[in-house]
Amino acid sequence: MVEVSILLLTKNGCSDLSRVLPAVFRQAAAMSFEVIAIDSGSTDGTLELLREFPVRILYIPPEQFHHARTRNFAASHAQGNILTFLSQDAVPASDDWLAALVANFEDPQVGAVYGRQFPKPGSSSERRNVFDAIYGDKRTVKDPSCRNEMGYRFYHFSDVNAAIRRSVWEKTLFPEDLKVFEDLAIAKRILDDGWKIVYEPEAAVFHSHTHTTLQLFKRYFDIGYTLKRLRIWDAPGTRKSLLRDGWRMLRRSNASVYSAKSGHPPGNAIGQHIAKSAGLFLGLNQEHLPLALKRHFSAFRLFG
Repeated sequence: MVEVSILLLTKNGCSDLSRVLPAVFRQAAAMSFEVIAIDSGSTDGTLELLREFPVRILYIPPEQFHHARTRNFAASHAQGNILTFLSQDAVPASDDWLAALVANFEDPQVGAVYGRQFPKPGSSSERRNVFDAIYGDKRTVKDPSCRNEMGYRFYHFSDVNAAIRRSVWEKTLFPEDLKVFEDLAIAKRILDDGWKIVYEPEAAVFHSHTHTTLQLFKRYFDIGYTLKRLRIWDAPGTRKSLLRDGWRMLRRSNASVYSAKSGHPPGNAIGQHIAKSAGLFLGLNQEHLPLALKRHFSAFRLFG
C-alpha cells in the first residue's frame, strides 16, 4: 500500500529535475511512496529523464495548465494518504526531507505541513532577506490560538515544498477560481476549518528565483490584490506584522554593504524593497485603478 504520493508538475525542467529526482529517490523514509509527474508539454528531455526513474507520468496540453486545477488533477490520481507537492526546481536538501515532512502527521489534528526553503547559491539579497524573514529554523504549529500573534505569517504556506493530508485536500481542494497563490488560499481554507498547519524547518529544499525590480513590483501588486480578495489583509495582526517585517528588511538592506560574492549592491535591494511596497499598496487598492492599468501592473494577468 502506498502511504505517500509525491506530486511534480513538470514542463521543460530537465536541468533542475536532474538534481531533484536523484534526491527524491535517495530519501531514507521508512514509508512507501510513489512519484507522479503531470507534464504539460515538455520538449527539452524532461520526459526522457522522468522515464529513467520509477515515475508515473500523466500528460495535459500546455494550454490546460492551471496552478490549482492541475494540482487537484494530480492529487486525484494519487494513491497515498499524504499528498506531497514538490516544485520541479526544488531540490531536497537532505535524505531525511520526506521523513521530516511526513512525521508531523502523527498528530491527527495536522492537516498540512510545509518545509523550509533555502535560497540557491548566487540568489539576490532581496531573496535572501525574504527567506530569512519567512523561513527560520524554528518549527511552528499554527492553530487558531496563535492567529493574532502570528499576523500575516499565520496563513503563509508554500506548495513548493509541502504535504497535505488526503482527507483534508478532498474537503478543501485547491481553489480553481484563482490563477495563482493557490497555496495561500488552500491554507486559509484548512486553517479556517480548524486544522493545524505545521512549518517544519527540517524538511528543507533549495529553491529560489531571481526577479527584476519590475517583476517584483508586479508580483507584489498581485499579492496585495490576493490578500484583499481572500480577506487576509483585514485579519487580526496582518497589517502590523507585515509593516514590522517590511521595515526590518528595509533596514537590513540599507545597512548592507556591497558584496563581491553576491554581486548585488545594496542600492538594488533598497530599490526592490520600495518597488514591492508600492506594488503591494496598489494591489490592495486596485479597485480605485482603471482596468487598463490593473492589467498592466499584474504579473499573472489576473484582470483578463
